[in-house]
Amino acid sequence: MAAAIGRSSQGRPLHERIGFMQGRLSPQVDGKIQAFPWACWAEEFPQAEQGGLHLMEWTLDQERLYENPLLTPAGQAQIRALCARHRIAIPSLTGDCFMQAPFWKAQGAARVQLERDFVAIAAGCAAVGITFVVVPLVDNGRIETDAQRDALCEALDRLSGVLREHRLRVVFESDYEPRRLAAFIAALDPALFGVNYDIGNSAALGYDPTAEIAAYGARIFNVHVKDRVLGGTTVPLGTGSADFDRVFAALAGLGYAGNYILQTARAAAGNHAEVLDHYRNMTVRWVSAHGA
Repeated sequence: MAAAIGRSSQGRPLHERIGFMQGRLSPQVDGKIQAFPWACWAEEFPQAEQGGLHLMEWTLDQERLYENPLLTPAGQAQIRALCARHRIAIPSLTGDCFMQAPFWKAQGAARVQLERDFVAIAAGCAAVGITFVVVPLVDNGRIETDAQRDALCEALDRLSGVLREHRLRVVFESDYEPRRLAAFIAALDPALFGVNYDIGNSAALGYDPTAEIAAYGARIFNVHVKDRVLGGTTVPLGTGSADFDRVFAALAGLGYAGNYILQTARAAAGNHAEVLDHYRNMTVRWVSAHGA
């Protein structure tokens, strides 16, 4: 089951598998490396098409959650129209909202409301064709206790019917070391849950990509392309601690044929399209060199 999900994109040409994180074609919001680009989100569609990018990963923040176009009928209609007009697909969502307000750390009425938010987000995803929801178990969302882990699994068990109804799969981005993440994901239904492999985050944690992908590679359904320094922040591709050759070699050995989402360092000079194009070309070379 897991292999079939992970390789649903088998046969697609590489240029259709490399996409970008929403916001990377827009000016930074309040100096943040990633945030929903309220002022110009719609403009990213023609910009992406002009740059030959046809894959976008949506971003969603907890602030103004229900104002986001993904959660309003008018916004959903506009998203579908923009996708059709500019030949853009949105197969995945990064739920920064879950990291900013993790329901597995909330109690009582707050947890109930956050789980209702999840249901609303799932419906919004289904309305625009999103099939993968990235749930970040890092930073404020990281699992710090067994109780938090159990709360997360229990909540997702309650929400599994929603995932099935909307044909969604949750992919976790986690700071667990490889064996622990492998054990965590092995206990969850492979039809509904997998892993989002973030190259930069793993490099910052000092993990061995070969060991990681050997441990849970069959459950990797989405990949974030990013570079970070060991113990530090995001930097331009190729200047940090990520060993891209080893990563893509391991993914090729696995037979990975899913998407690669550019969640790369921001353009310091404001030349967002130019920098993103450069990173896309770098990724094409790495992937092509290893047949991943």
